[in-house]
Formats: sequence, structure tokens, C-alpha cells
Amino acid sequence: MTTTATLTGFKPTGHLQLGNLLGAIRPVVAAQRRTRPVAFVADLHAMTVPHEPAQLRRLTIEVAQLLLAAGVDPERSLFYVQSQVPEHAELHFLLECATRYGEAHRMIQFKERSSNRGSRLSLLTYPVLMAADILLHDTAEVPVGEDQRQHVELARDVASRFNTHYGQTFVVPRAVNPEVAARVMDLSDPTAKMSKTSGAPGTLFLLDPPEVIERKVMRAVTDSGDTVSYEPETRPGVANLLEIIAGCTGGSPAALASGFASYGALKRAVAEAVIGTVRPVQARFAELSRDPGYVRRVLADGAEQARDVTAETVHRARRALGLIA
Repeated sequence: MTTTATLTGFKPTGHLQLGNLLGAIRPVVAAQRRTRPVAFVADLHAMTVPHEPAQLRRLTIEVAQLLLAAGVDPERSLFYVQSQVPEHAELHFLLECATRYGEAHRMIQFKERSSNRGSRLSLLTYPVLMAADILLHDTAEVPVGEDQRQHVELARDVASRFNTHYGQTFVVPRAVNPEVAARVMDLSDPTAKMSKTSGAPGTLFLLDPPEVIERKVMRAVTDSGDTVSYEPETRPGVANLLEIIAGCTGGSPAALASGFASYGALKRAVAEAVIGTVRPVQARFAELSRDPGYVRRVLADGAEQARDVTAETVHRARRALGLIA
């Protein structure tokens, strides 16, 4: 089997924001220089909660277009939409037959989101689908934030158990995360992760106009005191701003802190850095919008390539389970 270096999925449940760019998209773009990463739009995952079909389709195309605008190159990465590759769903069920109920039930996100009686069964089983996403490509590394690390651990456990019971079939992956800005926090509440599904004023969306970005940053929550220092535990607001500017411009948050004499100066620099970071993405997005057929053609080509790659993995799993000789 040929090992894929990295794999990253992007769920179209909202508009992509700065944390997605710094923590997930940029690592994919960087990986293209040395290998061929997998980047896909995880539209099946977006169906674990009630959704509007037309909105799901719009967001799927928007996310794909933004990924292309941010530097994902279909010539140097495997880029497609999850639902267009049926092997994801097939391996999902095969892995469910090797996963224990308790393993899925103890997932933190299931516990957080399943408090009402209307919860869908897919909310319980989607971590197994995530494991299928990973294992389909014989993935060695999965870039994730700490909130998703538990899902990679489930994929490791399922792969190891499958290999033990049915013979060597899957590569056992490991989770990795960027050193800086792996988890950009909300500007209004620096104890909460910036979310693409939130319309809160503390979220910096990649398609926000410059004046909106500036207004959101200037209204960001800081902390008591008047000196700029990097202390994530005791001064999360300032630490978040320093992590954002570090993610946009390079360097370490602690080293950058000494360059600002006030919160106002820090906020102005953060706004400028964010605007400078998203400006070329927005410009390329506008170019792609003038030819919507291009994005669809890229996704169709990517899905065809992905089906060729993933069919071999599913064949191995089916053979190991005794479904074929």
C-alpha cells in the first residue's frame, strides 16, 4: 500500500474563517511542496444535524472555491467532495462492524450535542465515518486541533483492532497540529473557539470586507492591565490577538508581544495583518466566481481520481472481512 502523508477534511456547515485558514488550509498548501496531500469537502459530515439541502450545496461549492483561492492546487493535491466518492460510505459501514458502541458513545462532541431527543443517529456514528475518511487514504498524519484529537485516536484504535483481528489492512495514523494558531479563539470570548457556524461579532470570516475585519478586531476583548504580554492562561484575550498576528506574519507570540506598547497598537497591527492575509484569497475567490464551472470540473476530476485510490483500500477491507475471496 502507498502511504498518504496528510489528510484534511473541511465541513461545509458555515463560512470558512481565519482559524480554518491558519490551522488547516495553510498546512495543506505547505504540504504540497513535498508530497501530495488529500483535501476534501466533508459534506456528509454536515448532515449529522438538521440542514437545508440548497444551503449545503452552496456552502460545499463556497468552501471548495475558498480552498482553491487559498492555494490548494488540484495538480499537487487530491482534492474532491466526500459524497462524490462512495467508498467513504462503504468503508464507514465496514468499520462500524469493527467499532464498539461504547467507543462512539464516549466521544466528547456526541455528549455535548446529543442532549435533545431529536438527535440523529449519524451524530453518534460520524466519528466512524471520520475514521473511514482517514483510513481510506492510508493516511500517516492528520492535522487537527485538540478538540478533534479524540477522533483520530478512535481511528487509530479501530485500525489497530481491525489489523489484529483480520490481518494487516490499514495504516495506523497519528494526529499532528501546527505550532501556532492551531486553534484561533473568538474575539468576543477568547475562551471559546472561533466558529464558522457562528454569526458572532468575534468571528473573522475569510470573505469579510476589510472594514468589517477592522471593526471586529478593534472591538476584541482584551484583559485587565495595560501592558502587552503573552500569558495564555491568565490573559487569554491578548494571547489570542498575539497568536493571530503570529499566525498571519510568522514569529512567536511571546516574541511579538514586546513590539507593542498598548492594546490599541496591537489591535491595529492585528487588523492590518489579517486584512493583508485574506486580501489575496478574496481576490482569487472573486476570479474563480466568474467561472463557476471551473470549480465543478476540478471537483469532478478529483472525485474520479479519489475513487481510483480508495477502491483499492475498500477491496482490501472487504477481502480481510471475508466478503470476497
